[in-house]
Amino acid sequence: MATILIVDDDDAFREGLAETLTDLGHRVVEAATGQAALQMLGDGQPADCVFLDFRLPDLNGLDVLERLGEEPALKAIPVVMLTAYASCDNTIGAMRLGAFEHLTKPVGRRDIAVLLERVFSANQPRALSSHAGTPFLDESETDRPQLLGISTAMRTVQKQLGRAAMTDSTVLITGETGTGKEVAARVLHASSNRRAGPFVAVNCAAIPHDLLESELFGHRKGAFTGATTDRVGRLVAANGGTLLLDEVGDMPTAMQAKLLRTLQERHVTPLGTNRAIPIDLRVVAATHRDLDTMVAAGQFRQDLHYRLNVVALHLPPLRERVADIVPLAEYFLASAVRATGRPMHLCAEAQRMLVEHAWHGNVRELKNAMERVCSLAPGPTITADDLSFLRRPTAAQERPVPSDLVELPLAEAVERVERAVITHALALANGNRADAARRLGISRQSLYTKMAALGLS
Repeated sequence: MATILIVDDDDAFREGLAETLTDLGHRVVEAATGQAALQMLGDGQPADCVFLDFRLPDLNGLDVLERLGEEPALKAIPVVMLTAYASCDNTIGAMRLGAFEHLTKPVGRRDIAVLLERVFSANQPRALSSHAGTPFLDESETDRPQLLGISTAMRTVQKQLGRAAMTDSTVLITGETGTGKEVAARVLHASSNRRAGPFVAVNCAAIPHDLLESELFGHRKGAFTGATTDRVGRLVAANGGTLLLDEVGDMPTAMQAKLLRTLQERHVTPLGTNRAIPIDLRVVAATHRDLDTMVAAGQFRQDLHYRLNVVALHLPPLRERVADIVPLAEYFLASAVRATGRPMHLCAEAQRMLVEHAWHGNVRELKNAMERVCSLAPGPTITADDLSFLRRPTAAQERPVPSDLVELPLAEAVERVERAVITHALALANGNRADAARRLGISRQSLYTKMAALGLS
């Protein structure tokens, strides 16, 4: 039995969670405000775990988490952040401050049981308290970089970014072109202790190979033909901050060897001089290439791969995070609308077209599509006709549709598909409707309505 503190101002949610935890065999204490929770813990109230809501009437949940981290006697308590409005900022912020997990309400009983098993197994052999045996997209407008997404895949990436931001470890970000690798790197920098320093990005694929060495390491006047002045390299320019080596898989092999030595020794020697300049920076590498395959083919140095692949982050393609497509489209549309001043929104058929599109260009293609339609749509409602430029499927892009569905009336075909998809999601969620709704990218109430209409119990 463990003692668990619930901090939430929603009486109904707090009582429901307390009942679940009690049924699971734990002792529960409750607080309705952040100050009350801090006071209880400061006065010696034992707690083996804290469930902490993000939105509280007095302190922000992140403020409470930060204060807990400042107290040596309290910082070891695992904290589970809860929110009904998960965003890039609050997810990454929670993980950066040391939260054990960040969950979106509502949370099912099975999920809580599995989570607590993780919490207590991760914190062994820490003893339980001495009283253990007794009776998207709701993203605010901001100039900060944001890695947007509400899908399970993106929430995982956001949590990994938050944890990585707590360290200075080198990070390797992989993913297809257009998935947001540079955005992820900027979010990591903005969330880290180096955020006051510079963020310097180098696209290794865009710079000619014969100029890349000078670009990275700098040179002295006269070092080579055309070197008419001294030049500070990007590695020195990033000192105290973060250096992004974008498309590092396109770096020439000879340059890889010099970069490896520099990363190992943390010194830069500009061309035309023997004077080494010490550097203190965090390196983030990004690539759309499969570096493991390149290493096996002798196209990328294995030792450099080891040096870069300390913390690995993979950004999934947009087609694997369908729940993010419409929220992202609405976000990009709202950004474009702010520039034009014309209020616009997507009709249901337009949303369906967006979800069904293959998005080979990923998030970048979606952003460009929303900017285009905002400029060309004649009215405030974006229709399927306004998105007709997306209707260019090739044989490889077309998704096969079973012949028995093609022959049905549209309403009956849609009903069959909805029934199959909902049943599959419920099976994956072991009957947990809240979890199934999250997998489907719809609200729990919408799931209940669809189940009732389809006659699913």
